[in-house]
Amino acid sequence: MSDMAHAEIDSEKRDFIYLATGAVAAAGVASITWPLVAQMGKAADTLAAGSIEINLENIEEGAQLKTLWRGKPVFVRHRTSKEIAEAENVDMSSLPDPETDNARLVAGPDGKINPKFLVMVGVCTHFGCVPVGEAGDFDGWYCPCHGSHYDTSGRIRKGPAPTNMEIPPYSYTANNVIKVG
Repeated sequence: MSDMAHAEIDSEKRDFIYLATGAVAAAGVASITWPLVAQMGKAADTLAAGSIEINLENIEEGAQLKTLWRGKPVFVRHRTSKEIAEAENVDMSSLPDPETDNARLVAGPDGKINPKFLVMVGVCTHFGCVPVGEAGDFDGWYCPCHGSHYDTSGRIRKGPAPTNMEIPPYSYTANNVIKVG
């Protein structure tokens, strides 16, 4: 065999060894890196705490359920027809943070909005205090820390709070069950 043929065979062997070594090295890096990246994900208990289900049948008309979601209080109010009418008949130009009552509600499984249930994060938007329900000048919520008054839709009506109380992400999983988060 000529020297040229030997050089060509050695070159092919060398290329194969380089490719095989590179593939093994890449697999080694991936096997070390994958567990490090995977451990940075959210733990199962954190994911479970990320959402809660609430049965609305247990809340009587005119009552409010207070629960915790992600460390924050959540108010679920079963509003009376009077409270709903008060919330719907507000002059939008009088609101510091104009938002209709229906814009603060989520449609049920049938695609219709049920104004009976209002779901809010129960935190004053001024400094994060927890407002008192069925209080204040508008029969909604009153924050005793700095005097913010919210109406029966959780909208700021009077006081230093800059915005309405937050509506958390939620959806109906059944006619009378909501999932918050």
